[in-house]
Amino acid sequence: MKPLNIAVIGCTHAGTAAIVNIAKLYPEAVITVFERNDNISFLSCGIALHVGGVVQRAEELFYSSPTQLAELGVTTLMRHDVLSVDTDAKLLRARNLETGEEFQHHFDKLVVTTGSWPIIPKMDGIHLDNVMLCKNYNHAQAIIEKAKDARRIAVVGAGYIGIELVEAFEMLGKEVTLIDNMDRVLYKYLDKEFTDVTEQDLQAKGVELALGQTVQSFAGNEKGKVTTVMTNKGQYEADMVVLCIGFRPNTELLKGQVDMLPNGAIMVDEYMRTSKADVFAAGDSCAVHYNPTGEHAYIPLATNAVRMGTLVARNLLEPTVKYLGTQATSGIKIYDYNIASTGLTETAALAAGLNVKNVTIEDNYRPEFMPTYEKVTLKVVYKADTGVIVGAQIMSKADLTQSINTMSVCIQNKMTMDELAFVDFFFQPHYNKPWNLLNQAGLQGEVQQAEKLQTI
Repeated sequence: MKPLNIAVIGCTHAGTAAIVNIAKLYPEAVITVFERNDNISFLSCGIALHVGGVVQRAEELFYSSPTQLAELGVTTLMRHDVLSVDTDAKLLRARNLETGEEFQHHFDKLVVTTGSWPIIPKMDGIHLDNVMLCKNYNHAQAIIEKAKDARRIAVVGAGYIGIELVEAFEMLGKEVTLIDNMDRVLYKYLDKEFTDVTEQDLQAKGVELALGQTVQSFAGNEKGKVTTVMTNKGQYEADMVVLCIGFRPNTELLKGQVDMLPNGAIMVDEYMRTSKADVFAAGDSCAVHYNPTGEHAYIPLATNAVRMGTLVARNLLEPTVKYLGTQATSGIKIYDYNIASTGLTETAALAAGLNVKNVTIEDNYRPEFMPTYEKVTLKVVYKADTGVIVGAQIMSKADLTQSINTMSVCIQNKMTMDELAFVDFFFQPHYNKPWNLLNQAGLQGEVQQAEKLQTI
């Protein structure tokens, strides 16, 4: 029997997970990987740690290599750009970026893990020297090199990547300005009572916050280096600018051949299959099933990518293991605070038209008779009519972020506040109080539900 010929386009999180698992499950398969960059499997979430000196060697942020894949029998064509794909004929055309040679490659199964690329707005000065992107290994190295001579740095975009870079630059002694078109930081991930604390922390460290402002252009000097960022509300001096505006999926190769969201994110079913037979997709190039709303959404996270890539391998020949969807669970450490969230914030839930209520608890995370204890803030968002949990956020100087992983499971399984109130959690004074924080939230939700019934 002829061995299965599998082509994989792109090799970061989803691609690496798919390749490694396909090679293990189907050792007879012929696997060919096309990667336009000169490296694979870079953990871009570690860029700020590298910039700040926490991770000394960027090489430590790679978790695979062409050599390791070769040991599994995989052929990895580095610096090879796929120019076109014909999903009906099962042919792709690629170019060797080193030699310029072009060739065709036939496949039986195609795995598209082309990832995403930073959004680059069209505006005056965008191509000035020292206006940087933050996505891959080469970007990380360039940021570190340019930052050495920069005194004033502007970061555009107050999401996770932007906030982490701001912290890293500030700790390096730079004058930092954070610009975002929303009126507060981390808007997608946290409600105002949480972001207020983060903003106070940043300002206390000397970071200038330019929020609710849209960047319109950049100005430079006679040497072509950026000097000023112009927004709709003012201008800010900067020797270096890092754009962290967001990402869009790299999916031009399949445009018009498979179903996509309006932004180009590939639609896949619960087995990672696209709308075209024998074509699979995973990671940042895809839309995912977002459990809190029950709809497809574009949520580029490494965790989603690794899960989806692994599922491609499991379902390559026949549908075997279903994707459970995502809650977009994530965490971040900003100075002394450990922060995590899952599902919908109250702001996002209301914007989506959901009728929600919330419970917010502020308490010490363990008994006051212990030598030390820290304050914790927990917020749980739930549907007002059913009590079904749709989101949660936590913040504390103590690391309680694993509680949000628990809440992610609750959302995935459509648990109610009534059920959360009496889930079995352990008690030990080193770690918590007799009534676990999550139980407390459930109990308060019960009270709110009861009050609602009394008023009907």
